[in-house]
Amino acid sequence: TSHQGGYSHDAVVYALQKCGIRHIDTAKRYGCESLLQKAIKDSGVKREDLWITTKLWHTDYGYENTKKACLESCKRLGVEYLDLYLIHWPDARVPGKSNREVRAETWRAMEELYEKGGLCRSIGVSNFLISHLEQLEEDCVVTPHVNQVEYHPFQRPQELVDYCRSRNIIFEGYCPLAKGEALIHPTVIHLAKKYGRTPAQICIRWSIQNGIVTVPKSIRAERIQENCKVFDFAIAEDDVEILNGMHDGRHVSWDPGLIV
Repeated sequence: TSHQGGYSHDAVVYALQKCGIRHIDTAKRYGCESLLQKAIKDSGVKREDLWITTKLWHTDYGYENTKKACLESCKRLGVEYLDLYLIHWPDARVPGKSNREVRAETWRAMEELYEKGGLCRSIGVSNFLISHLEQLEEDCVVTPHVNQVEYHPFQRPQELVDYCRSRNIIFEGYCPLAKGEALIHPTVIHLAKKYGRTPAQICIRWSIQNGIVTVPKSIRAERIQENCKVFDFAIAEDDVEILNGMHDGRHVSWDPGLIV
């Protein structure tokens, strides 16, 4: 789900009932946690069979605020715990405090939610660069379990991926289709024809073969079904390298240069 046309009740129910999808990725920022509660209920899928991820928005950063926000997200989702809770953004925007200070204070609350409260089965971050992760390592105790970052053929931050892997941080990639930009690229279209697949399937399969936990999004049933049909073929190593070579550093979601 996302905050820009990224929610459809029917699509969520369809994904859970018809496609076997069990990972729901949302955030307070997206404004659909309460809507998801109803969709999950209508799907008939048991809570224990789901992996629910939500995110802490920067307006709730800080030790006490973080704990309160986590409880509020659980209430809106209608769950007693989260499988994964992420700090949404490294930029804290708190007057009088550095981003680093606020991130450390916030992460200490996340650690307690993970270690003591039972509210969070795992904790992580989103959109963090190596510098942010290094600071967190110095300031805190628990290493983030996940870093969720933009990842697609135009944005393949391999240095960040390697850093995360060296510290056993799962790298999760969002925007695998580059918000549609990758679907019209001649190389992707050529490979889609070669493999008898759609451009979206090529992008998602490429991401998976690169070892990335891949989070596609759609509100259309046929697209959700299409995005799931990526486990019955493989892209040849030479073609993976061609797609790897498409990296040009562009972002379709955010500008990391604005964050310290």
